[in-house]
Amino acid sequence: MMCLEIYEANRRYVVAVRIRMKKLGRKHRPFFRICAVDSRAPRDGRVLEELGTYDPMIPETDARAALNNERFAYWLGVGAQMSDRVKVLFKKYGPEGTHLEARESALAKRSGPRVLPDFGAPAYVPSAEPEAPEADETSAAPEGDEAAKDKTEVVAEVATDSESAEADVAETDTDSGASAESTESGAEEAAGGEKAAEEDKSE
Repeated sequence: MMCLEIYEANRRYVVAVRIRMKKLGRKHRPFFRICAVDSRAPRDGRVLEELGTYDPMIPETDARAALNNERFAYWLGVGAQMSDRVKVLFKKYGPEGTHLEARESALAKRSGPRVLPDFGAPAYVPSAEPEAPEADETSAAPEGDEAAKDKTEVVAEVATDSESAEADVAETDTDSGASAESTESGAEEAAGGEKAAEEDKSE
């Protein structure tokens, strides 16, 4: 009876500890912490202790997990249970893990200088042309002369066009004057003919 009473009195303090991964990071950049938590707590809720990390974005697969083996041993000694994914990581990178040598080589490779691969010879290399400032100056002078010639030709064409336009205007003026004189003389002749016809009638 005494044992049952003690158990019932301390029942609310009994916690089922579970070692699992807590997700952090952001979108398309996840990061996990391996924590000892109460099994009733949510995935990203309050933790009892952090026991390691796991970064899936590291290119070297064997360098992604970092575990605190001493604290793992403590929590496993008091009855904590690991999740399936943590079991895989602990089996590989724990004190007696199967991938310890690969992890050490991956960490050494990650801490060393980054070696870029040889991409080979470039597909196209522009040829370096020698500079010739004197030739440029001599070639610039004829270009200036040609530009001046083009300007004079344009001015001459404009002048000839204006002269031809003035000549056309003068011709049209003379034609209009001649036609006016002819119409006036025709009117005078018609008036003289009418007067002569009236005189003949009166006689």
